[in-house]
Amino acid sequence: MYFTVLHSDPGSGARMGKLVTDHGEIDTPIFMPVGTLGTVKGLFHRDLAEDVKAQIILGNTYHLYLRPGLDIIGKAGGIHKFCGWDRPVLTDSGGYQVFSLAARRKLTWEGYFFQSHIDGSRHFFSPEKTVDIQRIIGADIIMALDECTPGDAPYDYAAKSLTMTQQWLERGLTRFRRTDGLYGYKQSFFPVVQGCVYPELRKQAALHAASLDAEGYAIGGLSVGEPTEVMYQMIETVDPYLPRNRPRYLMGVGTPANILEGIARGIDMFDCVMPTRNGRNGMLFTGNGIINIKNRKWADDLSPVDPEGTSFVDKTYTRAYLRHLFIAGEMLGPQIASLHNLAFYLHLVREAALHIKTGDFTSWKNKMAGQLETRL
Repeated sequence: MYFTVLHSDPGSGARMGKLVTDHGEIDTPIFMPVGTLGTVKGLFHRDLAEDVKAQIILGNTYHLYLRPGLDIIGKAGGIHKFCGWDRPVLTDSGGYQVFSLAARRKLTWEGYFFQSHIDGSRHFFSPEKTVDIQRIIGADIIMALDECTPGDAPYDYAAKSLTMTQQWLERGLTRFRRTDGLYGYKQSFFPVVQGCVYPELRKQAALHAASLDAEGYAIGGLSVGEPTEVMYQMIETVDPYLPRNRPRYLMGVGTPANILEGIARGIDMFDCVMPTRNGRNGMLFTGNGIINIKNRKWADDLSPVDPEGTSFVDKTYTRAYLRHLFIAGEMLGPQIASLHNLAFYLHLVREAALHIKTGDFTSWKNKMAGQLETRL
């Protein structure tokens, strides 16, 4: 994997670049649609590629391990062939999903014991095993196993958790470097920087991760209950300690405004379920603000979903029609909304890259951030 910073914004930490994998090039900053089970819910890969213009999607180790299972993915020749997506894929290690199970997991220094949310069967994830699983899944970029601490975790717990996560990271990286990919293309391994909301722990985590000379770095454990400004502070805290010539991935974040603020603080890669999950429930993101398409006020509105938008959805469907689909319970409504939101997110990061290149990102971002959070 190769990463090159092409332009930097003079007024912030924002940069645009290019990430090259064996399955294709990725322009950064980039948003990655979440395809947890090998599918972005409700959308054809054709639409993801052609209209959304997605360059990479995210899968999840925990979910793919449980269903459909590693045997069939391995027989298919990896996740790309199994699901019919020939562009890059990133997999989360599953640590967040095990964290979210709460009563169904037991955490030890060796790894996680957990019960499947599907059938209650018992399983174990160690740092080494999640590398092995992700080798079989075959994503281009794979994550280290970590513990995601809650945003309100006490300092003592967060410090102990970070020590364990760092040990897991070293074990996982050792396993990665002693093994090879299974399908004839290269995989890259990203450490996850944890540390909860404590600057000294975040600094410690970033320095430790940077010392391992990985091909990229993820920042995890944010947007899990802490105030938004604290999240931004944690990104700023780790910024000086992560290598500037490697990509930075902010995990699970967030709103369009969050993404612009993350870009301003040097983040290159983002993922979040928000555009599809909220879209399925009738929330649409536009350049002028947020629309709840189920509201009565849109029933007679024959204007495009986003008058400033550039996607197929914005050129084809009206707000009145989309509201009609939701009210009537037609499955096409959530599909269109999901497609629109993802296309908007990808358009937003492309616009950010353009303004980074032209040198006016900060002024553009400050104007856009307020608009994006307006309720229409």
